[in-house]
Amino acid sequence: MDFFWAFVVGGAICVIGQLLLDIFKLTPAHVMSSFVVAGAVLDGFELYDKLIEFAGAGATVPITSFGHSLLHGAMVQAEDHGFLGIAVGIFQLTSAGIASAILFGFIVALIFKPRG
Repeated sequence: MDFFWAFVVGGAICVIGQLLLDIFKLTPAHVMSSFVVAGAVLDGFELYDKLIEFAGAGATVPITSFGHSLLHGAMVQAEDHGFLGIAVGIFQLTSAGIASAILFGFIVALIFKPRG
């Protein structure tokens, strides 16, 4: 059943994204930003951790999890280190993803000819 619920929740997130693209004519950048903000808002109300417990990878793989990680890390470190902990916490949980995106983007730019 774990795989089933992961598929259903992850698929529902994808369906919402596709509806935002098709019906509301949002750009992919707007959808991605909206999902990051939605993940942060859900984490602010302590709902995203419950969704992760229920759906597992169905909730941790989509981009909404990035927003959850940003806010979650910032809040934990803010409690321990105050205002400076906000910046530390944001990068502590998400640094691997950010560094990977930069590294792989650089490698792809070296291999392929970028447009523009």
